[in-house]
Amino acid sequence: MTVVERREIALVDLLDRLLAGGVVITGDVTLRIADVDLVRIDLNALISSVNASVPSPFEILPEPPAKEL
Repeated sequence: MTVVERREIALVDLLDRLLAGGVVITGDVTLRIADVDLVRIDLNALISSVNASVPSPFEILPEPPAKEL
């Protein structure tokens, strides 16, 4: 018989560990009435922390130089 040690961990620490490595969330939701699919939603999300080695995809990129007419 194997004895498993029980450890308690704070929610903040758990979120910190998950975001450090990244989390992928996937799911499907279908709204159906009388066996007729009305709405289908597919979810694919990557949640991760952002730092200098992994820049944010939402950074404002510099605008290209204006073309002369």
